[in-house]
Amino acid sequence: MRALLLVPVIALLAACAARQVPVEESAVVTRPAKVSDGKPVAPAAAATALPKYHVVRRGETLYSIAFRYGLDFRVLAQRNQIREPFTIFPGQQLALREGKAVAAAPVTQPPAAPATRPPAEPRKPVAVAPAVTTPAAPVAAPPVKAPDAVRTPAGGWRWPVQGKLLSPFNPAGVGPKGIAINGNPGDPVHAARDGRVVYTGNSLVGYGQLVIIKHDDVYLSAYAHNRKLLVREGDSVRAGDTIAEMGSSGTDRTKLHFEVRRNGDPIDPLTVLPRP
Repeated sequence: MRALLLVPVIALLAACAARQVPVEESAVVTRPAKVSDGKPVAPAAAATALPKYHVVRRGETLYSIAFRYGLDFRVLAQRNQIREPFTIFPGQQLALREGKAVAAAPVTQPPAAPATRPPAEPRKPVAVAPAVTTPAAPVAAPPVKAPDAVRTPAGGWRWPVQGKLLSPFNPAGVGPKGIAINGNPGDPVHAARDGRVVYTGNSLVGYGQLVIIKHDDVYLSAYAHNRKLLVREGDSVRAGDTIAEMGSSGTDRTKLHFEVRRNGDPIDPLTVLPRP
């Protein structure tokens, strides 16, 4: 009798279970990892972040550190409250990306006060004999010398070496941003423009024996892979002066790697160099 009573209960439970609506699994959308040079990169490493600090090593200058990280040397100096002549010391910690950097404003000198002359003494009359005038012979004007087009081309730039262009400027490439010029070991490397040497050495990886010249508050130029450096930091140079001997330091063949930086950013040197 009890078994007969359980049969309709079981049938009722089975009917309720059959009417339940199945619960769908929520879809999980996975985004593909970003790809750089054909290899997946973790999202955190997709954009190369500038380090927060740099610890100064022996042989480095403010200019070479700014050059390494693609910064304007004035911005780096202002972030760290360093004034000219921008002296830094080994072990010093420099902030690279602290706060919003603003280029330092140029210092303007106040206008000089006009000079006052003492009152002139009254001139005494002097007896003068009548002058005898004779017609003067015409004098030819001195010839005007044309500007030296080889030493000082338009814009003040000149080629640092004479050679075949091995590789053009590639802003999207990996590594140093500049052009490579072919040559022979020991060929003279010339300053591309008037300026002051602000770095000599080999502390920048991938550049070998390197010279950096500051031309003004906007432009720097760099000459890499030299065999021998012929200038020192602080030297003033003119366009065309020999600053180094071409070599293969830090690379696999003899060449000059030449860069131009404008406000810290690499630009194509062919935009400032005269046409060969």
